[in-house]
Amino acid sequence: MKNLALYIDLAFCLVVLPIMVALSPIERWVHNFTAYMVLAGVWLYFIYIINRAFTIPFLFGGSNKKICSAIIILISFIVTFLLSSIELYIPKPNIHDKGIVRYLPQILQYQQALWTLFMIVEAFSFSVGLLVQTNIQKARLRGAEAERDKAEIELYKAQIKPHFMFNTLNSLYGLFLTENKNALPSLEKFISMMRYIHTSSNRDLVALAEESEYIREYVEVQSLRLNDRTKVALNIDILNDSLMIPPMLLVTFVENCFKHGVSPVEESTIFISLSEHDGYLSFTTSNKIFPVKRIGEHMGIENCRKRLELLYPGKYELIITNNNGIFNASLQIYLKS
Repeated sequence: MKNLALYIDLAFCLVVLPIMVALSPIERWVHNFTAYMVLAGVWLYFIYIINRAFTIPFLFGGSNKKICSAIIILISFIVTFLLSSIELYIPKPNIHDKGIVRYLPQILQYQQALWTLFMIVEAFSFSVGLLVQTNIQKARLRGAEAERDKAEIELYKAQIKPHFMFNTLNSLYGLFLTENKNALPSLEKFISMMRYIHTSSNRDLVALAEESEYIREYVEVQSLRLNDRTKVALNIDILNDSLMIPPMLLVTFVENCFKHGVSPVEESTIFISLSEHDGYLSFTTSNKIFPVKRIGEHMGIENCRKRLELLYPGKYELIITNNNGIFNASLQIYLKS
């Protein structure tokens, strides 16, 4: 946009304005009043440059700059008025004007030409300047929104990490408390999971293979503490595991399954499916909901929904249903290569 504005400025100064001057009857003025015509031409170009460089940008600044802009505009009109007031010649009286009462002073041709060119310069410089400044403001707004979205995404990620750590540590605590033989292998997997969380926290995107492996490890660790009444069905089918995805995005729903879909007395089955074909990611979970109230039970899902809206606005579909005590989540995303 900056180069485009420069091209427009050059086109106006080198083509449009000279043509407008040439269309006015300046032959005898240039011949008889050369110094005046040069002064008028320099003034018009000066006005254009001043408006583009200072007057219009000041209009988008603070109150002091707006005042400066108004002063510049006022001075430009005053100087143009003084320049047009210079008497180059005294027109001969027109015999046809006898008996006509003039309430306004007679404006000579060179004065009309000067004011016409001045208004053209003002209008064109303001049009181009306002267009440029509007685009600059929009670019700044987009940049500010991008920074805000990035900060918001980091906040959601920061909220999610301790959320997972608490639930996984709680599971490990149960295994060690009951002296389960799988406690140490689970601890090793937990260390691997923490390593992934640590390495992925500094990245905006991770390979889909890494995220799916983390999901597999998380399911294995959580499954070790389950009794025979809970079954877990995990299906991962990824054709292009080099596709990138935001870290810790899908695990939110997996964690939700183990948080709300496990009962020590009732039978339940947790279904988790992750597939990718032709760049389209399909992720679904299904589990029973047992009526156990927990603090912050909706935080993970809400954070995930907000991250999706920030990262894939209009490019994802998330359907969540709760029918007859069965919680279903279906997420579809198109991941670019």
